[in-house]
Parts: sequence; structure tokens; C-alpha cells
Amino acid sequence: MELLDIGIKFILIVVIFLISLVVAMYSTYAERKLAAFFQDRVGPNRAGPGGMFQPLADGMKMFMKEEIIPTQASGLLFIVGPSLAIMTACIGSAVIPWGQAITIGSRVIPLQVTDINVGILYIFGVVSLGVYGIMIGGWASNNKYSLLGAIRAASQNISYEISMGLSIIALLMVTGTLSLKEITEQQHGWHWNILRQPLGFIIFIVCAFAETNRSPFDLPECETELVGGYHTEYSSMKLGFYLFAEYINMFISSAVMATLYWGGYNYPGMDWMAAHVGPIIAPLIGVAVMFAKVFAFIFFFMWVRWTIPRFRYDQLMNLGWKTLIPLAILNIVLTGLFITFL
Repeated sequence: MELLDIGIKFILIVVIFLISLVVAMYSTYAERKLAAFFQDRVGPNRAGPGGMFQPLADGMKMFMKEEIIPTQASGLLFIVGPSLAIMTACIGSAVIPWGQAITIGSRVIPLQVTDINVGILYIFGVVSLGVYGIMIGGWASNNKYSLLGAIRAASQNISYEISMGLSIIALLMVTGTLSLKEITEQQHGWHWNILRQPLGFIIFIVCAFAETNRSPFDLPECETELVGGYHTEYSSMKLGFYLFAEYINMFISSAVMATLYWGGYNYPGMDWMAAHVGPIIAPLIGVAVMFAKVFAFIFFFMWVRWTIPRFRYDQLMNLGWKTLIPLAILNIVLTGLFITFL
């Protein structure tokens, strides 16, 4: 690889990292504004016009708050927990194709950090590692509420990863590849996988809520029972890392769902657009379409949080083991019959 290619790749990594942080930061603002709208309130309106600078004020508050480490906590692991959570949240974006390659002269610049042929397995591996940040933080706090939250997170993630994996198996039977780039290219125009795998998508999005610990599946941080759950003892930017990781996970989950089921950067008429606006503008329009789909999913995450009450833990487990897993297996069988006879 040439030095210029390495430089371009490094710039792409930095840009995606910064976009992830900015989206996570302003997702907190959007969530507070949406919650206010749903509850007939105003929401943040003091810091900047319409409260636009509220995320910056919140971030500054996190940096300036006192750093507290409980005397009975496991010092090193207490720091490793939130660090691992934010790290695994950020590296999931590496295999997501954000748009078609941009052609500048003779140089083709892909809008994807890396296209590995097992991209979906990479995503699942990162998701599986993410729960360790919660488990380590909950255990290292030496607090019974934190430990219960960590145990809940571990059992919840394990339970719903099974259903999510089974829903992806049906998708792989249709697409025949694990590469997110190839899956996106197969959905050119209107050939989106949501039309071929509607049940698989429903299973996947429900599992995504559970994997990201979003309401109504936010049992690991259930304040009515566990004070604050796994991050009860955390303060300052260690707490900020956990909160940021949740919003980055929501952003990455939305991007994965848009890529796997809703065509990614594909949209109707993109061939006509590429022929008339050039090899630079057309891919950028695709990037805008991709982010529009991602923001639509983020809005849905927030809408559900302020609409549906939290499940009890037994309801959470019953849904995962007794409903979603049988539905995912049924979806695999139906997909096999569809491929064989149609």
C-alpha cells in the first residue's frame, strides 16, 4: 500500500471516529428534546439557540466533575471497564460501507475503512466484547447493585445474541456472503433485503434494542431496582464513557440495520444520478442517504424509549428464549423453502 493510500485511510478512520462522537453527543440532545416533545415540555433551551450547545455543556461538566474511585473497588479493572466499553463501541464502524467509492482522477477512494469477507462476524465479535466492559465495571465496583446490573447485562446479551445470530443466518442464505460491502451492492436500487427478510429484520431490531441496553430492555441499569446498575459507582468521564458507549452503540446498530436490510447507501435512481452529477457528488448523495436511514433508526430507538415501559426481567428472558428464538428458526426454515421452491 502506498503512503498516500495509508494517509487517506487514516483520514477516513479519524473522520468516522469524529462523526461517531458527534452523533453520540448530539443524540443526547435529540433524546432530551424528543422526550420533552412527547411529554409536552420544552427541553434544553438555555445553552445556545434552542439549547444547541447543551451537549458541549454536558461534556464539559463530565470533564470537570470530581473523579471518585471507591476504596473497596478493584483499581485497575475499575478503569478498564469503561475504557473497554468505549473502545468496542468505536471499532464496530470499521467494516460498515458508508457510500460508494469516490473517483478523483485515476484514484479510487473507498468510503469504508476495510472490506473484510467476514464483516458480519467481525460485528458480532465486537458486540460480544462490548459486554465485557459492563461486566468488568460492575464487578470491579464492589457494589451489589453494580454486580447485579453486570450479571443482568451478561445474561441478556448472551440470550439475545442467539436470536440475532439466527436472524442473520437466514439473511446469509439469501445473500450468500458475509461481506457488508457485497451485501450492500446486492441491494442496488430497490432490491433491499427488508423485502426478502421482513421477519428477520423484526427479530434483528428487537435484539438490537437488547444488545444496546436500550429501553424497554435497559434492565442492567434499571434505576428503580438497582440505583444506577453497573455504573452506580462511576463519576466524571468514566461515567461519560459508559453513556457515550451506549449512544455510539445505538449509532452503529442503526448503521448495521440500514446496511443489512434497508439498502445502505442505495436509493432509487442512483444510476441516473451517477451519470448526471459526476463521480464525486453521486457517492456523497449516497452517503447522505445512508445517514438519513441511520438517523431514522436512531429516532425510532428514542421513540420506543419514551413510549414503551420497561419489561420485567422474567418477561425479558421469556421474549428472548420462548418467542424470538423459535421465530428465528421458523424464519430459517421459511427462507430455505423459499430458496428451494421459488
